[in-house]
Amino acid sequence: MDLDVLLQATKKQLKPERFEHTLRVVDTAVELAKRFGADPSKAKIASILHDYCKFWSREQLTQWIKRYQLPLDLLQYHKEIWHAPVGAEVAREEFGIVDEDILQSIRSHTVGRPDMSILEKVVYLADYIEPGRKFPGVDAVRRLAEIDLDVAVLQAMNNTILFLQSQNQPIYPLAIAARDELKRMLSGKRLREESV
Repeated sequence: MDLDVLLQATKKQLKPERFEHTLRVVDTAVELAKRFGADPSKAKIASILHDYCKFWSREQLTQWIKRYQLPLDLLQYHKEIWHAPVGAEVAREEFGIVDEDILQSIRSHTVGRPDMSILEKVVYLADYIEPGRKFPGVDAVRRLAEIDLDVAVLQAMNNTILFLQSQNQPIYPLAIAARDELKRMLSGKRLREESV
């Protein structure tokens, strides 16, 4: 996979500041991948393409959602989350990416999903904590990301859900399911550690 081709194609799709964000996500994802045992080259590809469709029109995104039989309930939620599942289909169709872990990492980078792979968590978290992000709570998540991927992802998910609630925004059910599954997994892990 020629990364320069992916970068140039992505650059054409994005506003300059969003492309700069993408470059920072790539760097952050590679760092996290090395730290937590994901494949850095896959992290790079998924990160380059994660926001590819971010500025597509509502009509264009809707066409892809319908054409590729993506969950139609997406259309009942904020357009901000549509570019992730559509982006995975674009990666497959336009760039020939068939690695399911890369595709799933693009697909789940906005809301997550239950049973995320390490790579999915890496891309999700990199998008949240890249150095250009400045919002309440991000520094705490960055500190958590130094030591525990799952705890950092859980905190990022909690923060996002709380923010959406404070804005009176509906929350896509997959986001709640992802957060709750990760919470259960971490509780079970803690119980096993305490019983040893």
